[in-house]
Amino acid sequence: MDRERLAALHGVDTTYRPGPDREVRVPEETVVAVLAALGVDASTPQAVRDALAAYEHRDRQRLLAPCTVVREGRPLPLGLPEGTRVLIEAESGEVFDDGGWERLPLGRHVVRATAPDGRTARADLVIAPERLPGPAGRTFGFMAQLYSTLSDRSWGMGDLGDLADLAAWSGRALGAGFLQINPLHIAVPGRPTDPSPYRPSSRRFPDPVYLRVEDVPEYAYLAADDRVRAHELAGRAAALRAGVLHKDALIDRDAVWELKLEALRLVRKVPLQPGRRAEYADFLAEQGQALDDHATWCALAEVNGPDWHAWPAGLRDPRSPQVARARGELLDRVDFYCWLTWLTDHQLCAAQAAARAAGMPIGIVHDLAVGVHPSGSDAWAMQDALARGMSVGAPPDAFNSRGQDWGLPPWRPDALAATGYTPYRDLLSRLLRHAGALRIDHVMGLFRLWWVPEGRPPTEGAYVRYDAEAMLGVLALEAHRAGAVVIGEDLGTVEPGVREELADRGVLGTSVLWFERDHDGDGKPLAPEEWRPACLATVTTHDLPSTAARLTGEHVELRYRLGLLTRPLAQEQAEDTAEVAEWIALLGRLGLLPEGAADEEAVVKAVHRFLARTPAAMVGVWLPDAVGDRRPQNLPGTWDQYPNWRLPVADAAGRPVTLEQLAGSPRLYALLDEVRAALAPEGAPSASITAGREGAGG
Repeated sequence: MDRERLAALHGVDTTYRPGPDREVRVPEETVVAVLAALGVDASTPQAVRDALAAYEHRDRQRLLAPCTVVREGRPLPLGLPEGTRVLIEAESGEVFDDGGWERLPLGRHVVRATAPDGRTARADLVIAPERLPGPAGRTFGFMAQLYSTLSDRSWGMGDLGDLADLAAWSGRALGAGFLQINPLHIAVPGRPTDPSPYRPSSRRFPDPVYLRVEDVPEYAYLAADDRVRAHELAGRAAALRAGVLHKDALIDRDAVWELKLEALRLVRKVPLQPGRRAEYADFLAEQGQALDDHATWCALAEVNGPDWHAWPAGLRDPRSPQVARARGELLDRVDFYCWLTWLTDHQLCAAQAAARAAGMPIGIVHDLAVGVHPSGSDAWAMQDALARGMSVGAPPDAFNSRGQDWGLPPWRPDALAATGYTPYRDLLSRLLRHAGALRIDHVMGLFRLWWVPEGRPPTEGAYVRYDAEAMLGVLALEAHRAGAVVIGEDLGTVEPGVREELADRGVLGTSVLWFERDHDGDGKPLAPEEWRPACLATVTTHDLPSTAARLTGEHVELRYRLGLLTRPLAQEQAEDTAEVAEWIALLGRLGLLPEGAADEEAVVKAVHRFLARTPAAMVGVWLPDAVGDRRPQNLPGTWDQYPNWRLPVADAAGRPVTLEQLAGSPRLYALLDEVRAALAPEGAPSASITAGREGAGG
């Protein structure tokens, strides 16, 4: 019982529920390992007693919690002894002395307290908005994987030039309000590089593989010999692009980056003009230690390999004298990676500016992955904030009896609080720099995460709780400052009360058509008016089959060919057919499928008409669905059996489609006509975008 009490004090659950009617006890060894990762020894009964005594002693002696996060206008829950003198230094420099707390502005402040017995304390105080900003009105937009959206100008994969162009076109020509993309976090370098955007080296910095090299201003001023070489590299890039578009080649990030890297080294020879140099200097000053650490890791990885755990011992600590010396020796390489980050940030800014200039009320929706690769830049630079020897995953449930281990080290909740949530706040502010909205993958992780000790199966993990009020408060503050909407991916197992709390704070949920059923009733598909309004509604996602494949059952056959089915093929097919038939019947009853179910394109239109009939604040159209693509971008449960994250957008016949062809696709325009018309306010004119477009191709 003492160990359970100690675990509870540190936010570690000793039981979990894989289903509503079953409770499972966490193994003792897991509890001990998780507590050890939090700096608490619970290995023996005596160690547990000592840890409890130490906790109680600290609690008695502590005057202030390390960080308090409170909503604007609410009382400060400081819990101080009577007679304690309190002084609050606001972020602006204003001082509040013993009163006027209700006037405290939004922001991060410092509390200083002096108790009557002479004890003193300093702590962080965050005043957060009551709610996050939401969309100004109902809107629709595309959801796309940027790497898969190639143009006639990109070097073998979609880039930031394509992002700006896709945003400008969809905003101006289609009236789209947003464009949601995959995480652009920088990957861990390797041969091959892990193509998943959800296991990055750093979530704080973007990947320069997405740079449009020709859009770097200095590219226009290459020396004659370098211009010839850059032209040769562009020719090789054109061959890569042609392979993907016309020869069934997969997107090869490593080959793309090899070409871009050489071209960028040529560009770096061109001196920055005074204004650009001053801008770069400002960027370095603004980014500070975080960018210096990241660039240092990149430079060290060139020499020592991408796994910092295997580096010489002195280089594993970013604050060691050896790292300081190596940084000096590799100064040019460190500056090169800082420069790449600046260039990428510049093009991200241009993409959001293009989106807003095109009339998008939201613009680019960036995506925040759950965590980072344990060998990467963030894991090296932020060792004190991440739990060593732990990985984030998911417990066993009705869909996966073995649980999941995602291989991502989790935040330490105690370390976040001790630093005033600085690492988390810094991450959010960087992602929101050029975002109109932020999607948070597995948003339930703001409340609790399933920690899996190294060397143990996912079934032997434990939930560790976070201060959700603090996590949501910091998120609300940073989103407020950026004027950004926040969308939480809340699919799968969600603890009771979490969706309600997220909605109360203004975080939009994610509602996927195939999952929206009356789970507490007859299990039938939810009628459109029963959907929650505070959500991004979509038919499918990057982890699910395309709508065309879902309608025809091709996704079941694909999983069968890859050996992923856990039941007989006939049983899976029968269940899938029945599920689709239920939805088609509902579409028919609602009058949303006048063309009949035999026309696949008509059914794709009908499910989007259905989404528009819901009260959802945002309606997302999966870009591949707009041209009839039948392949998923990612097939969970596979690694080398399927080309995850390496496929271009393709049409119904499997032919890759360029951005230019997307902009001339009759099928795409016909679908978006339906979405726009269905979302138009009653009585408002909704001119056909199909009729109004110019130069539409086949």
